[in-house]
Amino acid sequence: MEQQKQRIIMGIDPGTNILGYGVILVDSRKVHFVDMGVIDLRKEKDHFTKLRRIFEETGALMDRYAPDDLAVEAPFYGKNPQVMLKLGRAQGSAIAAALHRQIPVSEYAPRKVKIAITGNGAASKEQVKDMLEHTMDVKLDVKYLDASDALAIAMCHYYQLTSPLSDLSGSSNWKKFIESHSDRVSEGKKSK
Repeated sequence: MEQQKQRIIMGIDPGTNILGYGVILVDSRKVHFVDMGVIDLRKEKDHFTKLRRIFEETGALMDRYAPDDLAVEAPFYGKNPQVMLKLGRAQGSAIAAALHRQIPVSEYAPRKVKIAITGNGAASKEQVKDMLEHTMDVKLDVKYLDASDALAIAMCHYYQLTSPLSDLSGSSNWKKFIESHSDRVSEGKKSK
């Protein structure tokens, strides 16, 4: 993670009925809980009205918390392609709100988030919430687990920024790590 005094990360768990959001503040490599909640869209009957509300309300949250990064959960393939399409549109509305404010966006698969938080890609929403409480040393009063899921997405992004091993897809992360932390890496003795 680039050197700065503090960083605010917002996580979004997109949904067309309940959209979760979570906000963390990273200060000197310590993570602090800031806020979490949901945008309840169940009373809206028109899908496009829901998308407008997502854009406006996530944008208002971004204006309030001024995040340095937005982390959003990727839609996952389920049995119903229509559900995936709607989730993708909800995600797109939140992403558009961030891009409109020039906030960098990262996307994480649900399994990757669960692995980052609990070490288990099949963890339940309750297990994710419990691990967040333990990790952040805070009691989360959660009416909707979509809010704690969004907080987990923000934490996953924090882990991604701070660990060169968080993505095991190749050596490019080691290269980034070495470039960012040249003072912590020695070349060692070169063989002749």
